[in-house]
Amino acid sequence: EIARRGAVLGCKEALFTLGDRPEQRWPAAREWLDAHGYDSTLAYVRAMAVRVLEETGLLPHLNPGVMSWEELQRLKPVAPSMGMMLETTSRRLFTDPHGAHFGSPDKDPAVRLRVLEDAGRSSIPFTTGILIGIGETAADRVESLFAIRKVARAYGGIQEVIVQNFRAKADTAMARMPDAELEDLAATVAVARLVLGPRMRLQAPPNLIEREFALLLRAGIDDWGGVSPLTPDHVNPERPWPQIDDLAARTAEAGFVLRERLTVYPRYVRAGEPWLDPRVMRHVAALAEAGTGLARAEAVPAGLPWQEPDQDWTSSGRVDLHTGIDSDGRTSDRRADFDAVYGDWDAVREQARRTGAPQRLDADVAAALRAAERDPSGLSDAHALALLHADGAELDAVCALADALRRDVVGDEVTYIVNRNINFTNVCYTGCRFCAFAQRRTDADAYTLSLEDIGRRAEEGWALGATEVCMQGGIHPDLPGTAYFDIARTVKARTPGMHVHAFSPMEVVNGASRTGMSIRDWLAAAKDAGLDTIPGTAAEILDDDVRWLLTKGKLPAATWIEVITTAHELGIRSSSTMMYGHVDNPAHWLGHFRTLARIQDRTGGFTEFVALPFIHTNAPIYLAGVARPGPTRRENRAVHAMARILLHRRIDNIQTSWVKLGVQGCRDMLRSGVNDLGGTLMEETISRMAGSQHGSAKTVAQLQEIVAPLPGRTVRQRDTLYGTVSEERQAAARGYTGVLPSLTA
Repeated sequence: EIARRGAVLGCKEALFTLGDRPEQRWPAAREWLDAHGYDSTLAYVRAMAVRVLEETGLLPHLNPGVMSWEELQRLKPVAPSMGMMLETTSRRLFTDPHGAHFGSPDKDPAVRLRVLEDAGRSSIPFTTGILIGIGETAADRVESLFAIRKVARAYGGIQEVIVQNFRAKADTAMARMPDAELEDLAATVAVARLVLGPRMRLQAPPNLIEREFALLLRAGIDDWGGVSPLTPDHVNPERPWPQIDDLAARTAEAGFVLRERLTVYPRYVRAGEPWLDPRVMRHVAALAEAGTGLARAEAVPAGLPWQEPDQDWTSSGRVDLHTGIDSDGRTSDRRADFDAVYGDWDAVREQARRTGAPQRLDADVAAALRAAERDPSGLSDAHALALLHADGAELDAVCALADALRRDVVGDEVTYIVNRNINFTNVCYTGCRFCAFAQRRTDADAYTLSLEDIGRRAEEGWALGATEVCMQGGIHPDLPGTAYFDIARTVKARTPGMHVHAFSPMEVVNGASRTGMSIRDWLAAAKDAGLDTIPGTAAEILDDDVRWLLTKGKLPAATWIEVITTAHELGIRSSSTMMYGHVDNPAHWLGHFRTLARIQDRTGGFTEFVALPFIHTNAPIYLAGVARPGPTRRENRAVHAMARILLHRRIDNIQTSWVKLGVQGCRDMLRSGVNDLGGTLMEETISRMAGSQHGSAKTVAQLQEIVAPLPGRTVRQRDTLYGTVSEERQAAARGYTGVLPSLTA
C-alpha cells in the first residue's frame, strides 16, 4: 500500500531498509516468517520486491544488511540496485567493549567488505558509504575510503558513496554521544572526493546537515540521495526531509541544476547487461530518459510483469560453431566488451602478483619420496609441496611412483568413454576472466541451441555409439527458469538410454536462483527430470584468492563444495576437476587436492579426477598480461602424478585431457599415474575457443592409437561410472568416423 501511494505521488524508488536477519535474534520475526511461508527475511524481501515491480512499477533498492554471494544472486533479478554501508574499517570499534560496533557480528569490517566485493563480482550496482562521528579516527576514515576505492576500481560496481554524519538518538546506547560536527563532515566529504575521484557519485543526506547545503556542495557532493514526499527517514525519523522545491532552489543558488535520477545510476542504465538483470530491464526502461539514463520527468510508474511466462526458445547465432571452430576458427580473439566486463585490469594485475608468487621452498625431495612410498595419501604438506616442485630425475621418480600406484589400484587398463558434448549456449555475462568461450548475444560467435537441436544432437550421439551426453553452457540471462530441467527431459525423451552428465555447480546455483529453490530442492528436481551425474567443473582452483582473480563473478569455493556435497548426498555423483597453470602456484594445487580428499572422505561421490591445463591463447586474463601462458610440461607431469599420489585410495580414476594436451602429452601423463583418456566428445567448443590446437573429436581408433605405444597397457570402453558397455554400444561406436554434420536445418 505504501508503494502504491508512492507511485501516485511520483516516487520511482521503493527503498527496502531493514536490520540484519531479524529472525536470528527475535523469535517473533521467525514465527511471522514461518506463518507466512518464508524461510528467511531475505526470501520475504525478494517476494515483496517482485510485488512492488508488478503492482506499482517502482524500482526496488534493497538495503537488507549483510548478504552472502548466493543471496546476492537470488536478489539481483528483483532489484536494479542494492546497498549496504561499510561504515568503517576500524576493527577497534568492533572488538573494543566500548566500541560502537561491539557485539554486532554483522558489523565486522571484513564481513562488510566481503559483501562489497561479492556485489562487485556479481555486477550489481551498489551503494555504500562511511559513517563518521562514532568514535573512529581521521585515519580510520581515510582507510575506509581507500578500501571502498579499491573495490570500486576492481569491479566497477560502486555506484555511489555516502558520507553520513552520526546524529545521536534518544533511548539508544549512544544517546549521549555528541553529533558529528558539520565542519568535520564537510572536510571528510572533501577528502572523499579527492580519494574517490571526479567520476564517483558522492552523497550526503540532506536531512542531517542543518540546511548547510552550500557547504556540502562546495566540499564535493553531487547527489542528495533519496527524498520522499510520503515516508520519513526510518533510520532518522526525527530528521524530516527537505522539500524538493527548496532543495532545487538551494542547489541552484550554488550554481548547479538538480535532476531526478533512478535508484540505479545512469551509467548502469545505459550499459544494461551485465549490470541489470533482463527481468528488471523493462521496469527501468519505463522510467529512464533515453540517452541520459536519468529519470524521465513525465514518467508515471505502472506495474509490469516481472517475468514473462517461460516459453520454448529457438536456436540463434553461430549454431554450427561445433564444426566451424575446426574449419573456420573463431571470428575474433575476444568478445566485444573486453575492456569493460572483467573489471580493472591494473587492480587484477596487482592482486595476481601477490597471489601467484610461490613461496621459497627448501625441499628434500628424496625424503618426501620415501614418505610417499610409505603412505601416499598421508603426506605432510611440506613433503607434498616438495614433490610438486620436483624436476629432472626427481620428477621422473615421482611419476614412476604415481604409475606404480596406478597399477596397484586399477591395473594396466586405459579407459575411455564414447560421449557427445553439447554446449547448448555460449551467451554469458558472468565475466570469468579466464573464459574465451563466453560471448554477448550480439557477438559474431555467440549461439544458443533450441531444445529441438539439443534433442537432435543427443540422438545423433546415440546413433554413433555414445552412452553419455555431457552438457554445459553459459549463464544465459534469457533462458527460462526451467531451462535445465527442460534440457534433461528432452534428452531422456529422445534417447532414453543416454546417461545425462550435465550442469556445472555454477549452473546449479544459477538454476536454483532463477527458480527460487534451494540447491538441494533444485538438484532433486533436476534428478527427477533426468539428470544422472554432474561435472565437477567450475572448480578451477578451490581457493577464493585465486578464484576471484580468475573468475570475477563465479561462485565461491564454499558454494562449489555445497553443490557437490549436496549432489552426492542425493545420489548424484560427479567428477572432480582442477584448472591450473594461470595465476596459481603449487601451494594452491595442494590445497585443492586436500579439499577434494576431504569431500571424498565424507561422501564418496567422485567418479574421477580430471586435470585441466589452462589454455591461454585467447583467454582474457592472458591477453591482459596477467596470467602466464599455461602450465609447463614439468607442471603437467607433476600435477597428474601428485593427483594419483595425494588421492590414492580415495579417487581411483585419474583422467587426462587430449583436447588440452594432445597425443604426446597424453602419453606422458599415462606414464605418470593416469588411467583414463576421457571421451570421444564428438564436438568441443570451450577449449577450442580458448585456442587449443588438438581438435574437437576423437574416434575410438584414435583413442586406442594414443595408448598403442605404451608397453603392457590395454584399452577398454567404459560408461560414466566406469562400468562395462554393451557390445551393441561398442559396435555402434566403432562406426563413428569423427565427422559430424552441421545441425542447422
